[in-house]
Amino acid sequence: MSHLGYPAYFGNALVVFKVLGALSLAIPQVPKRLKEFAYAGFTFNFLFASISHFAVDGIGFQSFFPLIFLVILWISYTYYNKVYSPKN
Repeated sequence: MSHLGYPAYFGNALVVFKVLGALSLAIPQVPKRLKEFAYAGFTFNFLFASISHFAVDGIGFQSFFPLIFLVILWISYTYYNKVYSPKN
């Protein structure tokens, strides 16, 4: 985190929120609205991580690595909505 110019406490906060977000996505009994917030949070996290690495390190693997996880998250979100959407 310090390499990117963020304070140390920011990394600690990210760890807490990532664990809570992962738990909300993994536990089936969590309400859909909370899962939507977790998906949005992870989306922002991966986008801003990519932007931060690009701004500090330039174009490289570290800039595109979070985008790989963003694609995986998008696939997960798409199939989550297909499985749990109300049937017409």
